Amino acid sequence: MFNKITGNINFQTDALVLRAERQRLLSSNIANADTPGYVARDFDFAQTLKDATQPPSASHQAMRQASTTHQQHMVLPTLSFARDEQGRLAYSLASQPSMDENTVDMDRERANFADNAVRYEATLRFINGSSKTLLSAITGQ
Repeated sequence: MFNKITGNINFQTDALVLRAERQRLLSSNIANADTPGYVARDFDFAQTLKDATQPPSASHQAMRQASTTHQQHMVLPTLSFARDEQGRLAYSLASQPSMDENTVDMDRERANFADNAVRYEATLRFINGSSKTLLSAITGQ
């Protein structure tokens, strides 16, 4: 019963964590735009969100358990989101080759950063609205 009430909020919470992680990656790409040899990193948001919201498989559970140092520690979701079985993120392909082998395309990174920021804000507003709705239902107002 309680899962039906919190299902949408849990989904949006996972999306919010992923949006924050993607924002961190995009800002890192922008910050390293002039670093020779830097390879831009990103991940497929839709596929990662789908993987994050599905029940964990045995290999996924083993990977999450390996990321803690004690059995009673909580596993942070950002440790396993957007990573493959070896813990690697995907690399962005260079749209234009550069002499210093840097793959950051500033136009693409800025557009992705702005888009992700807007979607982060929308997700946050949805969570706030859902929380207010649940609170008003609980208090009977």
